[in-house]
Amino acid sequence: MPFSVIVTLPPYAPYAAEVARHPMVSGLRLNTVMPLRDGPAEALERLAGLNQPLWVDLKSRQLRVVGAAMPPFTEVFLSHRIRLQTPASAFFSDGREHATVVAVEGNRLILQDSPRRLIGPGESVNIPHPSLQIEGILTETDLAYLHAMQARGLNRVMLSFTETPADVQAVRQILPSAELILKIESVRGLAFARQYKNSMGRLMAARGDLYVEVPRPHHILQAMQTILQADPHAIAASRILDSLAYAPTPESADLSDLAYLHQTGYRTLMLGDQVCLRRESLLEALNLLQEISPSLP
Repeated sequence: MPFSVIVTLPPYAPYAAEVARHPMVSGLRLNTVMPLRDGPAEALERLAGLNQPLWVDLKSRQLRVVGAAMPPFTEVFLSHRIRLQTPASAFFSDGREHATVVAVEGNRLILQDSPRRLIGPGESVNIPHPSLQIEGILTETDLAYLHAMQARGLNRVMLSFTETPADVQAVRQILPSAELILKIESVRGLAFARQYKNSMGRLMAARGDLYVEVPRPHHILQAMQTILQADPHAIAASRILDSLAYAPTPESADLSDLAYLHQTGYRTLMLGDQVCLRRESLLEALNLLQEISPSLP
């Protein structure tokens, strides 16, 4: 059985209709961290009119930077208030940059050191420490999207960093009819998948953050198996054909990764922001998947 693909579409992408018609595409994702001119309604109406299932990706417990931090800096403000035993490690840039958190004050991280670049608003921060406690679930932006969806009869939701039944309940309190894809992105999320399987929604192995959150890099392999065992129809997302964002042809490792995902049992993929922000890289990824899918083991 060949792959099907959910693509991330920027709200103002001029190539949206072209991509939505591609035979590999089975759904669209709206990343709610992207800025809008007139609020959620305009993006929902535009993308919902493309005759593909529209999935609205709520950020929920995902930690993101609020405001900008210019180097040299020693503090970062987050989207949630947290509690954390310090010192602890914080990771930026999909785990490629590291800093040590020496203290926490509400949503303010005080760092011992920092990445040597501007940390911009909306960037994700990973703190894979067992003592981490995040206050609240849905963000104000999440709530605005849910109310706008309710008003327009839309109900497909992706929920980032799903870790407890309370996360699901927070969405259903506003949108009782919600059809959910639950993004598994942390060690606690893996425990949720083991316990509840797909009883509350379809599972997604969201490898972007999950790869950073697992204790050792190679643990991502067992994590992918765990999610697929919990939900045979689970979706594999992120870190897929990312090399196309920088070059016209994929790296061999990306091709091997596709074969691994297919052989393991994943049949639905979601391409992330890195590939989807440019028409050329996105269409190259879709055309490549269309060409190789029939020959995958």
